[in-house]
Amino acid sequence: MREKQLCRHQVFGAFGDLLIPLAMSLFSQANFEEDSQKQPAIGHWKPLMPSKGSKEEPETVVQDAGGVDETQSTEQLNVSRLRSSSVEIREKGSEFLKEELHKAQKELKLKDKECERLSKVREQLEQELEELTASLFEEAHKMVREANTKQAASEKQLREARGKIDMLQAEVTALKTLVITSTPSSPNRELHPQLQSPSKTGFRKGHGRNKSTSSAVVSAASQNVTPEPVSRECKELDSILFAEFQAWKESPTLDKSCSFLDRIYREDVGPCLDFTKQELSELVRVAVEQNTLTIEPVASQTLPMVKVSAEECGGPKKCALSGLPRTCKHRIMLGDSGNYYYISPSCRARITAVCNFFTYIRYIQQGLVRQDVELMYWEVMRLRREMSLAKLGFYPSEM
Repeated sequence: MREKQLCRHQVFGAFGDLLIPLAMSLFSQANFEEDSQKQPAIGHWKPLMPSKGSKEEPETVVQDAGGVDETQSTEQLNVSRLRSSSVEIREKGSEFLKEELHKAQKELKLKDKECERLSKVREQLEQELEELTASLFEEAHKMVREANTKQAASEKQLREARGKIDMLQAEVTALKTLVITSTPSSPNRELHPQLQSPSKTGFRKGHGRNKSTSSAVVSAASQNVTPEPVSRECKELDSILFAEFQAWKESPTLDKSCSFLDRIYREDVGPCLDFTKQELSELVRVAVEQNTLTIEPVASQTLPMVKVSAEECGGPKKCALSGLPRTCKHRIMLGDSGNYYYISPSCRARITAVCNFFTYIRYIQQGLVRQDVELMYWEVMRLRREMSLAKLGFYPSEM
């Protein structure tokens, strides 16, 4: 509406600029005609009655009457001409005004059309702006909902992680308690499962030491041999071995390049895990080092459905490591391969002895053993003696 009014004001302003000069000219012509009609006749007026001393009075009166008639006719002619010219001017002015009015009406129509087009464009832009605003608000609400969902999931994961951390801390505390209470003279039976009775031993994952309820087939001489307790033996500390252990204890590592572990690998671990089947022996050694070996009894183990199709090497009457016909009451699995290997009691004792050694030095490396260096050294020597006895064929009867 404002645009339409502005256009009309502009058109009427231009129309007024044209009408004002024309009206002024017409007004001046009309004033001129009125002045000409009111103006008196021009001539010499003389008295009608002649004077007594004058002889030429009749001729003078005749001449004055003729001049007046001529003057009046001339004035009438001029007035008629002015009237005709004013009529023409009015007609031309009216025609000009009509043309200008027609042009102004055309311009008004064009302006109206332009205003309508601009109003339509404005309405379209307003509609698009409203749609865009609505879509932006919808997208913002969607992002807020997704952020809230992610935040809730993150908070849930955080609570679960905190619960796991608390559980692991409790387990570490329990392990520290078990390790601290274990000494060479009175070893903790929970920490060293090979000392437990067969009835208290259950299935364990990783380096589990599961004892069979049946006795192994051994000679009568080996059955009569009863190892003396460590506390009653005479001991003498070897300075070389103790120095190597002290150097390793300063920065514990499982790298066998250090002198302490290199000696144990050469003298105990290597010979103890050196079986007839060399390829399988190497796989067993790697699994023991990586702590991915599983030992489980054959009789009491109920296999899950996922392990039914697992490949079983050897058999209950043949050891997979030695290749000899033996009664195999346990079997091992290397990592998550799903392959089971039956082993004899002697091979199980050798593997268990090596696993006990690696478990103890891992505890030392993780800082779980809070004992004197000398006590830890004698515990390592005891584990080395177990590996030496196992590689020579000695093992407990409950295996």
